[in-house]
Amino acid sequence: MHGYNNKNIVLHELIGLDAEVIDCRDSSQIGIKGKVINETKNLLYLRHDSKVNKVVKGISKFRFALGGEAFVVDGEEINFRAHERIEKALKYHKRRKL
Repeated sequence: MHGYNNKNIVLHELIGLDAEVIDCRDSSQIGIKGKVINETKNLLYLRHDSKVNKVVKGISKFRFALGGEAFVVDGEEINFRAHERIEKALKYHKRRKL
């Protein structure tokens, strides 16, 4: 199938996944949802309808959905550039439960 599970989600590509901000130190961002269309080191770009929202990764907690499954990820676990995530997120990968 897609190969994503609760343990390895922090190592995978996030662009294309449905995401929702379920907690954030900036309360105005809680509840923002959409498809991940881009990411930088510190931001996820979520598109819902024609609106694009920028969400700060490091202060947020996300629920990513794919194929009927949902995975909760603390933004600090993915607060890296996409091409650096495999190397740098390994410490979080080891801590996550299946």
